[in-house]
Amino acid sequence: METSGVRNITSNNKQQLEMNNETLEKMKQLRLFGMYDAFRTNLESSVKESLTTDQFISVLVASEWDDRRNRSVERTIRAAAFRYKASLEHIDYSIERGLDRNQVHRLAALDFIKEHKDLFITGSTGTGKSYLATALGYQACQNGYKVLYVNTGVATFDWRNLVVRFN
Repeated sequence: METSGVRNITSNNKQQLEMNNETLEKMKQLRLFGMYDAFRTNLESSVKESLTTDQFISVLVASEWDDRRNRSVERTIRAAAFRYKASLEHIDYSIERGLDRNQVHRLAALDFIKEHKDLFITGSTGTGKSYLATALGYQACQNGYKVLYVNTGVATFDWRNLVVRFN
C-alpha cells in the first residue's frame, strides 16, 4: 500500500513540474518576463510563502508591471542619447558652482514640462550645465517623458533631423 502512495506522489510531482515548465515556457513566449521571473523565483524558493491565489496573482501582475515599466524607462534613456549618466542626488552644490539647491529641487518636480515651458541652462564653462541637464533628463525619463539630449550647436544646425529622430 505504501508503495502506490509514493508512486502517486511522485506522479503528481512530475505532472506539477511539467505543468510549471510549460507555464514558464508560455510566459517566455508571451514575453511576460516579469511574471516569468516571479513565478520561477517562487518555484525555486526553498521556503514557500503561504499566499492565497489572489495574492499570488497580484505578485505576478505587480512583477510584470514593474518589469515593463523598468524596460520602458531603460529604452527611453537609451533613446535620449545622453553623453553620460547623471542623477539629481549627485549634484555638487559647492559655492563656486553657484547652484541653488531649492531651485534644482523645484526643477526636479518637472513642472516646467507639465506647463509646456522651455528651460535654458546658462553659466560659465565647468559649472555643470550639461550634468544638470542630463540629471533632469534622467528624471524626466523616469517620469515617463521622452527626452532627446543634444547640445545647442547640434540643435541649431540640424533641427529638422532632430524633429524626425525624436518622433
